[in-house]
Amino acid sequence: MSRRLAGMAVHLYTASGSVLALLIVLAAFDGNAIMALWIGLAALVVDGTDGMLARTARVKETIPWFDGARLDDIVDYLTYVFAPVVLLWMTGALPDGAPGWVLAALPLLASSFQFCRVDAKTDDHTFLGFPSYWNVVAFYVIVLDLDRVTVATILVVCSVLVFVPVRYLYPSRTQAFRSLSLVLTAVWIGTYALLLVEYPSLNPLVVAASLAYLVYYLAVSGYLTVAARHRRRSETRAGSPLDATST
Repeated sequence: MSRRLAGMAVHLYTASGSVLALLIVLAAFDGNAIMALWIGLAALVVDGTDGMLARTARVKETIPWFDGARLDDIVDYLTYVFAPVVLLWMTGALPDGAPGWVLAALPLLASSFQFCRVDAKTDDHTFLGFPSYWNVVAFYVIVLDLDRVTVATILVVCSVLVFVPVRYLYPSRTQAFRSLSLVLTAVWIGTYALLLVEYPSLNPLVVAASLAYLVYYLAVSGYLTVAARHRRRSETRAGSPLDATST
C-alpha cells in the first residue's frame, strides 16, 4: 500500500504540470510574461525530475493499470507546446492577422504529430525530430526581445525539423555524455533563472553561457545522429549474406 501511495504521489506530481500550464496561460493573458516564464521554469523542473521519481517508486509495477507515459505526454504538450504558443501570441511576438494564426498553428500541429509517434523516443533514449521545446523558444524570444521576422523563421524551421529524423539529446536519459549533460543542463537552468532576475538588463556573459548550452546540445545531437547512422550501416553489413564468390 505504501508503494502504491508513493506511485500515486509521483503521478500527481507529474499531473501538477497541467496546472502550471494553466498558470502560464493566465499569466500570459495578464500581460506578465516574466511570471509566465518563471512558472515555465517550474514546469521544466517537474518534467526533469518526475521520471527519476517514477523509476524510484517503480510505478509500472505498483500501479500497472495507470499509464504514466501517456500522462507525461499530455502534460508535456500543455507545458511545452500549447502554453508557450499562447505566451508568444499574447506578447505580440507573432504578426497580426492570418500570418500570425498560421505561425501559431504550425507548432501546435507539428507537435501533435510528434506526440503521437511511437518512435518519438528511440530505444537508446534520444528524441527523433525536434523535441517540441517551444517553451525554450518562447523563453529566448522574450528575454532576447527577438523581432517578428526572426521569431517566424524559428517557428517555421523548428516545425519542419519535427519531421526530420535527426536524433536529439535527452539530457536525463541519453547515456552518451550523460554526466556532462546533466551538469550543463543544471547550469543552463541556473542561467534561465538568472536571466529572468536580470531582465531587461541582461549580463552578456550570462546570455553567452545560456546560448553555449544550446550549441552543446545541438553538437551532441549531431554526434548522436551520425553515430546512429554508422551503427545501422555496420549492423546492415554484418547481417548481409556473404558474396558467393568469396567462398
